[in-house]
Amino acid sequence: MTATTTTTTTTTQARPASSRLMWAVLALVLLADALDVLDATVTNIAAPTIAEELHGGQGLIKWLGTAYMLAMGVLLVVGGRLGDRYGQRRLFLIGMAGFTVASAVAGLSPDPASLIAARVAQGAFGALLIPQGMAIMTRTFSPEMLTKAFGLFGPLLGVATIGGPVLAGFIVGADLFGLSWRPIFLINLVLGVIGLAVAVRILPRDGGDRSAVVDGWGSGLLAGAMFGLLYGLIEGSTNGWTGFPIASIVAGLAFFAAFAHRQSTAADPLLKPSLLRNRGFTSGLLVGLTVFAATIGLVYVLSLFLQEGLHASPRGAALALLPLTAGIIGSAFAAMGGLVARLGRTLIFVGLAIVLAGCGWVLALVVASGTGIGPWTLTPAFFVIGLGLGCCTSTIFDVAMGGIDPDEAGGASGSLSSIQQLAAAMGSAAFTSVFFRAADTGLDHAMEISLIVVLGLVALSVPFVALMPRRTREGEPA
Repeated sequence: MTATTTTTTTTTQARPASSRLMWAVLALVLLADALDVLDATVTNIAAPTIAEELHGGQGLIKWLGTAYMLAMGVLLVVGGRLGDRYGQRRLFLIGMAGFTVASAVAGLSPDPASLIAARVAQGAFGALLIPQGMAIMTRTFSPEMLTKAFGLFGPLLGVATIGGPVLAGFIVGADLFGLSWRPIFLINLVLGVIGLAVAVRILPRDGGDRSAVVDGWGSGLLAGAMFGLLYGLIEGSTNGWTGFPIASIVAGLAFFAAFAHRQSTAADPLLKPSLLRNRGFTSGLLVGLTVFAATIGLVYVLSLFLQEGLHASPRGAALALLPLTAGIIGSAFAAMGGLVARLGRTLIFVGLAIVLAGCGWVLALVVASGTGIGPWTLTPAFFVIGLGLGCCTSTIFDVAMGGIDPDEAGGASGSLSSIQQLAAAMGSAAFTSVFFRAADTGLDHAMEISLIVVLGLVALSVPFVALMPRRTREGEPA
């Protein structure tokens, strides 16, 4: 679920001469964003099969999604700044080419180490690719076309978020050419080459602004913070809480403290201090961090429970999760149709309440029947969760931008995108850790504990919604 926004652009370009060209650029940007979201989530269902065939164990399952999203989240703002400095077209092409090659390496990986390295590379090149599309559209689209474009992102990315696991389930189940899970990555070769060829032909040229500054120290400190925290969490929950994982978490906290200090003293920080002083915006950051970590983690452990606990095949798990997609589509299009503008943050309250109700329903079913429950018994509750997520996914960021000055909008949107990716990395790592730790006393117990944690985190975010702006910025997409 990537909020694909970017830092402020610094060059001005003539608008495309025709609406046909604008629609072509939009299709290309949507393809890039769909590739990102699909690859962030395809391992949710494929992870058990991958771990079994590569003999990677629980550690591989935990790192498959986390490695990708960690690299993406840490480098996303940097990718936007590099586009400002060297030109969005150039960075888009580099990102698409690198992402395609990394996908091929992932699909051909012979062992866990090479696969995780390829996933990191995918995330890193994705961080170069994703920010450029929105910057190009902002610079070259007419206001009317830009409004239409932003309206398509919420539903598309919501569908892609759940569609990734569903697609992976069908691909793994089909065992195409006897390749098992590998086509979930190799399919990017086709999509990436097509996207690269189209990008070379249609993207407008821009020279960039060499005066734009990239805060290397801030980026390095943020990378160290997130790696230390996530590595310590995964290592501790997998191999026991010895001195090393604890030291890793402490180091991560120290790096984060240094990053926070850097943001208040650097001449060109990744996050403007004025943004962090904006109560509505920082509340949106906290809500986004909490909700996205909880929901991304939830989808991951649901797929594990369906396969490991209820013995569903990858295809069966994918089918069982389809109602989530249907719920997201329905409510996201309703939100896009004007509910966000009319209700503002009230829609977030409604969405979170629906998510809580759906998760509570699943919890009641699992408590009552344990692993004896049929996957299809859970699907109505999955649909309810999807309805709630569709109300929340893009609305949180739209409302968080409501109190931002126009000259801060670029940096704010890039920060929100990074928070979303980091939340996804934290959620997948934390919830798989919780799930496997609790699995010693039964997979039904593991699912119950995971759901209780989700309920707690979502409930914890509710008071912060009240501190967010009441409305989105009138007439401006976030």
